[in-house]
Amino acid sequence: MKKKLSLRRIVELYDEVLSLPHKQEVARELRDEEDLFLLLLYSDLLGIPNPAFYYTLELYPHIVEKFHDWHLRMGMEKSPLDGIRCC
Repeated sequence: MKKKLSLRRIVELYDEVLSLPHKQEVARELRDEEDLFLLLLYSDLLGIPNPAFYYTLELYPHIVEKFHDWHLRMGMEKSPLDGIRCC
C-alpha cells in the first residue's frame, strides 16, 4: 500500500516539474479559448451571425458572470451589449 502512495506522489511531483515552466502559457491558452467561446456565445448580440446560436442560447445564464470579467479584460469599462447588464 505504501509503495502505491509513494509512486503516486512521485508521478505528481514529476508532473509538477514538467508543467511548472508552462503554467503561464497554459493559463493564457485557456483564457484565449474562453474568450473565443464567449465571442461565439455573444456574437449574435454583437451583430455577427452565429449558426450555433440556438445551441448556445441555453448557456447564457451560466456565462453571464464570466462576461463581466471578459469585457473588463478586453478594456471595456461597461458592458458593450444593451441586453446584458453586469455592471
